[in-house]
Amino acid sequence: MTAKIARFLEEVRPVTPCVVVDLDVVRDNYHGLRRWLPLAEVYYAVKANPAPEIVRMLTEEGSRFDVASRGEIDLCLANGAPAERISFGNTIKKQSDIAYAYAKGVRLYAFDSEAELEKLAEAAPGSRVFCRILMTCDGAEWPLSRKFGCEIDMAKDLLVKAREMGLDPYGVSFHVGSQQTDLRQWDIAVGKAAMLFSALDAAGIELRMVNLGGGFPARYRKEVDGLERYAEAVMDAMTKHFGNNIPSMIIEPGRSLVGDAGILETEVVLISRKGYDDDVRWVYLDVGKFGGLAETMDEAIKYRIVTTRDGDDTAPVVLAGPTCDSADILYEKAGYEMPLSLKVGDKVRILSTGAYTTSYSAVNFNGFEPLKAYFI
Repeated sequence: MTAKIARFLEEVRPVTPCVVVDLDVVRDNYHGLRRWLPLAEVYYAVKANPAPEIVRMLTEEGSRFDVASRGEIDLCLANGAPAERISFGNTIKKQSDIAYAYAKGVRLYAFDSEAELEKLAEAAPGSRVFCRILMTCDGAEWPLSRKFGCEIDMAKDLLVKAREMGLDPYGVSFHVGSQQTDLRQWDIAVGKAAMLFSALDAAGIELRMVNLGGGFPARYRKEVDGLERYAEAVMDAMTKHFGNNIPSMIIEPGRSLVGDAGILETEVVLISRKGYDDDVRWVYLDVGKFGGLAETMDEAIKYRIVTTRDGDDTAPVVLAGPTCDSADILYEKAGYEMPLSLKVGDKVRILSTGAYTTSYSAVNFNGFEPLKAYFI
């Protein structure tokens, strides 16, 4: 927790639950990526935290933006980002939204299917396009499914077809999984991308870009390598597979830019036991899965949690949210413990919650308001 956030919480005492994001941390994280990966263009994944304050600040710092919808395009444009700094990275787009983006000046698009390619050819003629390939996402704490991407042989055929349709086959993209903890995954992914470059070169098409997606981590319960080690893994993979002919590089960080910049403050609503002989307390907070902590699903993302009573004796707990939904349990198997002295009304702070909290917060489920956010 930064001193600025601690001071804000102490002086303002905002109503919980709320997230407080330190914009200086986001700025420092952006410049850290630029320092450690100077050859890569940074396209902030807006979905991680679509706050205008973050988009505006990153625009001023020179960032580019990965968007998933018409709304995110409008958000970026309204906060100073020129259209040439926007990539429409969602592979599932309405043709009308492609046409809208094209009319606004966006000229970089992702795809992973023939049907999507046909929409792009019709609504965004002449645009640069890149094909997303499938990855297994081994080692990721928030792995991605087969929803996005296609097999390499299909990607080759689609990129050839892109040229035939009047589009510019610009490159290849992949995503090794969010909160990736296995640095070897970039070597596997870049190796696949290099195979596509060779196959397309044989077909007379010169690809010029590799989009390495996201995957860089925030700091949760499990220790992770520093950003410099991730950058080293990426560049080792690029030089290994491309030699001296390294193509243009794009990275799409979201979690690693904004995750550690945010603190979620919540209040203990209830502490109970399920039986007289039950040693495990149930601690109910005023925020849960539907209030912004969706990534606790299957206990995938394990946040660090601090209380005002840390240092006292602890015992096992189940952590749950306040809604009348039985799925609204945060952690039951992950081995969390909290102080035995914890009381109803105590404040609890969940660290590294700047990413995928406000953007996941449900609107009015069970009558609970969306998660309030402050940007300082």
